[in-house]
Amino acid sequence: MQEVEKLKLLQTEREALKSRIKVKEQEKKAENHTETVCPECGSRQLVHDYERAELVCQSCGLVIDDDFIDRGPEWRAFDHDQRMKRSRVGAPMTFTIHDKGLSTMIDWRNRDSYGRAISSKNRAQLYRLRKWQRRIRVSNATERNLAFALSELDRMASALGLPRNVRETAAVVYRDAVDKNLIRGRSIEGVAAAALYAACRQCSVPRTLDEIAEVSRVSRKEIGRTYRFISRELGLKLLPTSPIDYVPRFCSGLTLKGEVQSRAVEILRQAGERELTSGRGPTGVAAAAIYISSILGGERRTQREVAEVAGVTEVTIRNRYKELAEKLDIEIIL
Repeated sequence: MQEVEKLKLLQTEREALKSRIKVKEQEKKAENHTETVCPECGSRQLVHDYERAELVCQSCGLVIDDDFIDRGPEWRAFDHDQRMKRSRVGAPMTFTIHDKGLSTMIDWRNRDSYGRAISSKNRAQLYRLRKWQRRIRVSNATERNLAFALSELDRMASALGLPRNVRETAAVVYRDAVDKNLIRGRSIEGVAAAALYAACRQCSVPRTLDEIAEVSRVSRKEIGRTYRFISRELGLKLLPTSPIDYVPRFCSGLTLKGEVQSRAVEILRQAGERELTSGRGPTGVAAAAIYISSILGGERRTQREVAEVAGVTEVTIRNRYKELAEKLDIEIIL
């Protein structure tokens, strides 16, 4: 019973820590709203010079404050190992874990903080503490839902090779859907996949519904239906995906130079100005622009190679590149 009381005390401390963090976030937001302005020229371009402890206006050079507090660490580190040894804080708060990474975790290794093996007499107590810690971390149905869904999100994002900011955005979208009770009557996997698709579009790291469906456990049709539902209910203002967003990934897959990529982006910009991209699949238009650019840049790639990387058919590329070449007066020598 003592172990249970200890863990309950830990839980109350964790909740108090969460509330303190919330208050600090609100204070930080309030500070950001009251931005400092240069009294001389009214500019907001201010530079903090931490060596001299001065706040300097970048436009006119006026020293606004010459005695501000350096909020950084008091120690210096010259490599990663020194930084990790001298740092006295834990991992940053993250939305990709159901408790935002604020709770503690009792390690599975039976060793203390000095690395010494724990005696057999205390191992039974440690086992009980570990068991109750696992139970307390996921205390109700909502946390259980979040724990499963966020691990599923992380799995799909890893399979697609998505960056950290997309994972955080997807976790925030899913949490908003849980808060508005949009999960009821829908599969957790479907909502998680739809949140990931929405996050990809928000962060301009586009992935097609087919690519999301490949790594998820639900069909493309269900992901699309759930995505439309949550975007409507949460009021997500997402513009149609631009073909330009696909160019760097496709060029990387085809090992094309930066010049070819720049030319493909320019072709797509001209096509957008003449409204040649509206009503057409962005992946097909991007693939056609890359195909034209590779021929013009002397790094010819076949239609089949481009089609395999872009995930479209060769017929689509042929139709799109003929339209672009005709409307933009591009002469292509095959």
